[in-house]
Amino acid sequence: MYDLAGAVWRKSSRSNNSNNCVEVAAGVPSYDGAVAVRDSKEQNGPVLIFDRDGWKAFLVGAHTGRFDLQP
Repeated sequence: MYDLAGAVWRKSSRSNNSNNCVEVAAGVPSYDGAVAVRDSKEQNGPVLIFDRDGWKAFLVGAHTGRFDLQP
């Protein structure tokens, strides 16, 4: 179980203060270098935890369009 009590949550400046986005907390205290992701509308809801390599792979995939929906 991860202790997220000390996590500092951030959301993109491009969200324009909208609650329709995700929040990210880097450096989760209970796991060296982990990154936590949650829905900004459900701050007490489920959280995804990525280790460093998993987060890096996700960012590369997002940047290269790997997760884009096809029309």
